[in-house]
Amino acid sequence: MLDALPLNADAASKRAHYSAVFDSIKALLENESDWVAGMATVVCELHQSFGYYHWTGFYRVVRDQHLKIGPYQGTHGCIDIPLARGVCGAAARTGKTQLVPDVEAFPGHIACSSSTQSEIVVPVFNPQGELLAVFDVDSNDLAAFDEVDQEQLEEIMAYYGQRFPGMPRA
Repeated sequence: MLDALPLNADAASKRAHYSAVFDSIKALLENESDWVAGMATVVCELHQSFGYYHWTGFYRVVRDQHLKIGPYQGTHGCIDIPLARGVCGAAARTGKTQLVPDVEAFPGHIACSSSTQSEIVVPVFNPQGELLAVFDVDSNDLAAFDEVDQEQLEEIMAYYGQRFPGMPRA
């Protein structure tokens, strides 16, 4: 596992670090067929590799209009999130990444942790374009995430959705 990249890393260092983490994820998942094991591995690799990732996890689409917590690392997360609320709900509803530099300024933000200052949430789709989950990262630092994080996480989540396209619903 790589050393954790600090928040103040430049864009080139950040891209290189994400590339190395992504290579590690692909190698670890090469012969894996279990979608939960896949989620747990992705979460672990990313959470441990970035110093500004304070909560990292998946919320799965399990029933209409709700997301259910999946594998994660960090403090407790919200167990069930209605699609009508929060940053995760917005990513699920719109099908677009939500890059939020200050969660206090996001209408309807759900405070699962009072220490969270910024957040990025990336939707995960299967090859048919169906929403499987959202990948959520919270930071205790304001404006921790940028366009490099967004572009790299979108690439990793696209890979995950292709690799594990048929996650069962609860």
